[in-house]
Formats: sequence, structure tokens, C-alpha cells
Amino acid sequence: MRLFFNDPMFDGQLVRAVNHVYHNGADVGECLMTATRIREKDIESWYREWTATAQRIDQQAQTSEKAGHLVSARECYLKASNYYRTSYIFHIGSPSDPRVQEAYRNQRDTFRKAMNYSPYSVEEISIPYEKTTMKGYFFQVDRSQTTRPTLIITGGYDCTAEEMYFFSGEAALRRGYNCLIYDGPGQGEMIIERGIPFRPDWENVVTPVVDYLYSRSDVKREAIAQMGISFGGYLAPRALTQEHRISALIADPGQLDLYDAVTKRMPGFLLKYTLSNSRFKNRIANMILGRVLRDPVKGWSLRRGLAVHKAASVKEYIEATKTFTYRNKVDGIRCQTLVCAAENDEIALFAKEVYDKLSCSKTFIFFHNAEGAGEHCEDGNRSLFNQRAFDWLDDVYGLHQPKR
Repeated sequence: MRLFFNDPMFDGQLVRAVNHVYHNGADVGECLMTATRIREKDIESWYREWTATAQRIDQQAQTSEKAGHLVSARECYLKASNYYRTSYIFHIGSPSDPRVQEAYRNQRDTFRKAMNYSPYSVEEISIPYEKTTMKGYFFQVDRSQTTRPTLIITGGYDCTAEEMYFFSGEAALRRGYNCLIYDGPGQGEMIIERGIPFRPDWENVVTPVVDYLYSRSDVKREAIAQMGISFGGYLAPRALTQEHRISALIADPGQLDLYDAVTKRMPGFLLKYTLSNSRFKNRIANMILGRVLRDPVKGWSLRRGLAVHKAASVKEYIEATKTFTYRNKVDGIRCQTLVCAAENDEIALFAKEVYDKLSCSKTFIFFHNAEGAGEHCEDGNRSLFNQRAFDWLDDVYGLHQPKR
């Protein structure tokens, strides 16, 4: 799917921003007009123009808020949050970049302001985690304190807890689920403000989340589900190989082994030279990879990987990915599981591998380009994903809306 830019990276991130229109996180016209001001493959103009749009909508929100127009304020704050997040996406390879930190905080702060006027009950939460805490949000459909099924949403490489609301958080609330979204190690606040990188054993991240849910009286313990989005499609299944208090899993897209995913994108000789013990071969590999890393757009994915794993070199990053696997632990996943994949997403092949290896009750859904849902994480038609995923989850828990 091509929306505006010729460069697939730029266009993909534009589609991602527009994708959130369904949950008041964007306006198509605002996004397209922002795109017209951006020079192709120029990440500086990308940052500048998305920031300008975010600031303008942020100011509109403040004006509406001061005048007491709180629905308008909420909707503008939501859009500003998404636009601020979009602005820094191509600079995330340098989390210490003050522009990343400022834009991240702006996306968080405008989201929090929007939640002040949310029709849902919203709590900012701190989940005990080792010697620190993980920040997040707990949402309820209303303020009745009714005990309900609850969905945990785990994001991926460059997501924030706030963006998970747009992807599937509000979709869960609309269907009567509580929802918990959070930043784990390597994500959002944890990596940008505290420098805490990803870890492979995500069970040690999700278990404290479930402990937190068990402390609440408004959570139906036998109906806690987890959804993993993007790289969360690895993290969430990995966690459930050990954490068995979760009774349903949605992996979108399903991923089994990060080393495979990273190395299959590299030419064979380059991978061999990068991992070689030969100084000569390392030097050749570093020359090639250095050029890639310096490319503002083509090098972004690799810079991002180095940043969120806090790796000093590409070799160190690749070596670290070897620990991100649950290939020999798949049988530990016991709950009902939905694995998803999209037609244009290169991860789709890995999703089918996950599905084939599962021995639990399982379902596979493939999203097609002809449906407008063929991009990574079904960007472009996320509402179709939410329709099918939540229909599946409703069936797992026997939840059906009564006819009027």
C-alpha cells in the first residue's frame, strides 16, 4: 500500500500515523498536508513538520480546554500525542537525542491531558518491577468497579504505552474489557528516559503485570488475556511459556526467534564477516555497515536495534538477538492462542512457523492487502484486525453483546 511517499519507510510511518484516525488519534487531511511539507527521505524535515503539526493541534486543544469545550480538547490532545510520537520516530536510534526525549514527553503529556476528559475510567499506574517500576495505564469501561475480563497489551520496538491505546486499547474498552497498557524494558519511558534495554525473558516482565492485576477486585482472574503487537508478537508468547495465569494470547504478528528475523535480512557474506573472529573480515563488514548506519532512512531499523538493546556494535547486537527465542519452549504455551500475519509483512513467514509449532488450542488469521490490512500490524485497516481479534476473544470467554 502506498499512501504518499515513494520511500517505503517514510510511507509506512505515514500509514501508521493515519492508522490511528479510527480512535481519534489522527485526521487524514492533517496527516497528508503534513506529508506535503516533508522532503522525501529527509528525516530532519520529517521531524520539523510533524512537530509543527503536533504543536498546532496541541495549541488548539489548550484553547478548547480553557473555553470549557472538553470533548474538543480531548480529541485534539489525542491527535497531538500521535503526531508528537510520529515526529521523533526516525531519530529513535539515538535515545539520548534531546529531540527524542522532548517529543516523547510531549506525546505522553498530551495523552495524559486527553485522559482527563476520557469517557472511560483511567488510572496512571506504577507496577513494581525488580528494583524499579514500570509505568502504564489501567482503563475500565466505566467507574462502576464491575469485575471484567482484562486485556494486557504489550508493544514492540519503537512503540509507547500511549500508542497502544490507539492500536487496540480503546477497541478493547468499546467491547467491555478492562485494558492495561505499559512500557516494559526497551520501550517508551523505560528506554528513552531511563536507558533500560530489552530483555529476552519477557516472562519476568509480564509476571509483575499479572501480579498487579491480581491485586485488583475489578479484574476477572480467569479472564486475563494478552495481546502482543509488532515485536510484542515475540514478547507476549515468550512470556506465556512460563506465565500461566493468562488464559488467552493474541500475537500480531507471531514471532519465534529474533536472531532469525534479523539475520535473514542481511546478505550471507555480510553476516559471516560481521560475526567472524577475523579482524580483516570485521573491518570490511564494519565499513559496509557503517555506510548503512549513516543512511538517514535505510539505516534507521539497524540504529533502532542498537539503541533499544544498548549494543555498542552491530556484532554485539546480533549476538544479543540469539537469546531472544522460545524455540525450545513453545510447548509451555498452554492457553488458547490467536496468531496473526499480514500479506505485505516480511514477518508473516515467522508467524506461520509459530502457529505450526504450537500444541495448544490455536487459530491463525491472515490479513490480505486487498482488504487494506496487508501492512505490518494491519496498518491501514487496524479496525479489521480488532474486529476479528476481539470476535475471537469474545468467543474464547463466551462474551456476546445482547441484541437490542
